[in-house]
Amino acid sequence: MYPDFRYLLHGLFGIDAPQWLSVFKTFGFFVAIGFIAAAWVITSELKRKEKAGLLAPEYETVEVGRPASFTDLLISAIIGFVLGAKFGGVILNASEAAPNPLGYVMSLKGSLLFGILGAVLAAYIKYADKAKKKLAEPVMKKMAVYPHQRVGEIVVIAAIGGLAGAKIFNAFETWDSFIKDPIGSLFSSAGLTFYGGLIIATIALWYFARRHKIAFHHLCDAAAPALMLAYGLGRLGCQFAGDGDWGIFNSAYITDATGHLQHSAPEAFQAAVGSAQTYFLHDFGSIDKVAHAYAPAPGWLPDWLFAMNYPSNVNNEGVPLANCVGDYCHVLPVGVFPTPLYEAITCILLFLVLWKVRRKFIRPLHLFGVYLILNGLERFFVEKIRVNYKYDWGFVHPTQAEIISTCLVLAGIGILLFYKKNNEPAAPAATTSA
Repeated sequence: MYPDFRYLLHGLFGIDAPQWLSVFKTFGFFVAIGFIAAAWVITSELKRKEKAGLLAPEYETVEVGRPASFTDLLISAIIGFVLGAKFGGVILNASEAAPNPLGYVMSLKGSLLFGILGAVLAAYIKYADKAKKKLAEPVMKKMAVYPHQRVGEIVVIAAIGGLAGAKIFNAFETWDSFIKDPIGSLFSSAGLTFYGGLIIATIALWYFARRHKIAFHHLCDAAAPALMLAYGLGRLGCQFAGDGDWGIFNSAYITDATGHLQHSAPEAFQAAVGSAQTYFLHDFGSIDKVAHAYAPAPGWLPDWLFAMNYPSNVNNEGVPLANCVGDYCHVLPVGVFPTPLYEAITCILLFLVLWKVRRKFIRPLHLFGVYLILNGLERFFVEKIRVNYKYDWGFVHPTQAEIISTCLVLAGIGILLFYKKNNEPAAPAATTSA
């Protein structure tokens, strides 16, 4: 696996990269790619809806030609100081920041020198930008702001709301671990629950859309393909980093002494579990609770499609790798189903389906309803071979994701059956905001 860029460059090209590159995590890279791709998709769709007259601009009155005020410079300097201090601190203290970059960023640590340089640079940029646009007499100007011009704000809100929701819902899903170290759990770069992020981000974006008079049903339709694509790319990050979102154990494969997978008989699987009982007892509480299925790959398919052991995974799950030097020296003792890979392939294909059919829907929100159904079904079925906490409801034992995915499917069906509003041209926006 490639938990960070040092491992990625070494694994793909044999390059011994500098230590500071270990700060940049592979999972974070794919998440960033996912956000960029989603932003492009949403922008394209919003432009199409604006051209069709389904979305109207909001008119804002802004002051043009005013020089930078003391407050402008102060705010820019503060932002520049924080960014500079954190960036410089991460670069200069890469060995300390690399294991948990998010935790380092959220701490009070940083580089004072880089912070001062960042403050000066940010204040100067603000001053120069305002000076370039300065007029002899500032004027008030009315400007039309189209929804697609707010995609930057939409992405930032989605990112913040999504991260907060993912952490909160993950805390509920891993409650025993969370109460032992709540601060460490919240600021760890691992442990994210997608549905928690989706729910909180949706609430935040609903408020944003309402505030700026953007038809929320059209925003949802524009976001549907983007969400599917971003999720698929994010799961690729999970796969390459080995962040623990894998499936149950495939007892047809065990890890040998060199860290490689090999075919096994059921008896060999039990022996492997027994030899790594410290790991299984720590993660599962009991050897008897280790979920597994015997599923060897057919001869015409590669073994890695059915089982992986995630050597050098980012969470250091499993048993120590022999002769390993570095921060990530663990491997799973038994193969697991690579569910992140399954989800990545499935969701990217579903994105292509949604992108192909998006123009065929005559009613708003119906494309989003289809997204909810497809997303819910995909997650519900993959949960059958994933390792997750199960709730004890007596007659049934669902996971958090199964509960939410079922609700999403029902919500999607409800939208298709009962939401009958037609696509109508938007009335010209008359709203102004200072």
